Amino acid sequence: MTTIGFIRHGTTEWNLAGRMQGQMDTPLAEVGRVQAGLLGERLRGEPWDGIVTSDLMRARETAERIAQATGTPVLGVDARLRERAFGQLEGTTLDERLARWGEQWRQLDLGLESDELLLMRWQSFLSDLERDHGGKRILIVSHGGYIVPVIESIGRLTLESHLMNTSLTVMERIDDGWRFRLLNCTAHLASLKTSP
Repeated sequence: MTTIGFIRHGTTEWNLAGRMQGQMDTPLAEVGRVQAGLLGERLRGEPWDGIVTSDLMRARETAERIAQATGTPVLGVDARLRERAFGQLEGTTLDERLARWGEQWRQLDLGLESDELLLMRWQSFLSDLERDHGGKRILIVSHGGYIVPVIESIGRLTLESHLMNTSLTVMERIDDGWRFRLLNCTAHLASLKTSP
């Protein structure tokens, strides 16, 4: 059966600063590199066949670090796995958004990519993935604003907590649907949580 492991990229400096990234290309922060390394160690003993990653730098670097730790090959880089486009919001902090557009900024049309368009990108990618790698175990490194609507749509669920950096969500193809084995799991980051 086809198994997909969704991974959100490691933490970036913009994540730490509360700055909206969207499709802007930002690198991992040092803590993001550590997170990716810890996830790689966790995945080392698991039988994954390959990794496909978003083309944005923070996802690619996360994928490369996992590949180095596990020996799992990076099969490809795909722009359809990019973060949601956030339009005029990209590059801004919450304070900047409030200053520019006021308390109601979420209700304004500022160029945010719709769920419908994002899920069309996903369906196109998934169709190709199942054609080329059906029955395989594939890790997909992408972004929070992309992964959340995809898994909520697939699972007909609402994610109760924020999707964490380098979290792992695993789903298996069952007939015409999917079964979730893991959701937003960050057990590999336990050692980072012990520091104050």
